[in-house]
Amino acid sequence: MTPDGALRPVPFRGGGFAPRRLRFAAPLAFLAVLALWQAATSLGWIGPLALPRPGEVVAALVDMAASGELWRHLAASLQRFAVGWALGAALGVAVGFAIGLSSLARSAALPLVSALFPIPKIALLPLFIIWFGIGEASKYATIAFGVFAPMAIAAFGGVDGVDRGLIRMAQSFGVPARDIVAKIVLPGAAPALLSGARISASIGIILLTAAEMIGAQHGVGALVLAAGNLMQTDRLIAGVLLLSALGLAIAALIGLAERRLLRWR
Repeated sequence: MTPDGALRPVPFRGGGFAPRRLRFAAPLAFLAVLALWQAATSLGWIGPLALPRPGEVVAALVDMAASGELWRHLAASLQRFAVGWALGAALGVAVGFAIGLSSLARSAALPLVSALFPIPKIALLPLFIIWFGIGEASKYATIAFGVFAPMAIAAFGGVDGVDRGLIRMAQSFGVPARDIVAKIVLPGAAPALLSGARISASIGIILLTAAEMIGAQHGVGALVLAAGNLMQTDRLIAGVLLLSALGLAIAALIGLAERRLLRWR
């Protein structure tokens, strides 16, 4: 209240650190990196063999797109990633829900998942090749194995974080266990599942690249390896940018799913 007795508006301070969408922040950040890259290569701070100019990388992308080579590599990588990630995520979510809902599964499987998580998955790629051959199966297995553990831990954490009071209330009203899982546990665990999907997708892209560098004729990883062996740095950087764009596209899809599925928060 002011000295003359008038009411003074109080500013709202309860924002709760809610995120705001700043549409121009990301484009400006990318433009700043691009400008620094152009300046470093044009002024001679970085040699052309170590890092080509942005225009040369764009020209390499255009040439590969015009010849169809780009789409062959990208289609092969997308297929491998989709199959491997889907297998690993499905198994991880199933195991994570079992750990979160069953005392027996928690006692038996949680230590096993915790033991599998820190294993370097790339180091097991030769073993997967011995088991499944040098074809597509070993690549699927490598990606699925890398995706499994983070998705299982994310699913378990999401289930374990659901309010137990809601579950007890539903049980007291005689709600079937299947409906409790579908209508209470699954929505409550959805934020953790989507966070796990972000992490596992990044891991999957890394393992996809490593798997394609061994015994693959097509794929972005094979493109990067071949360009590096021939010292074609413009094609190499183009392949790296393709992998980065793939990660951004997957992150955008997961963000869209978050906005659609988590509107209730």
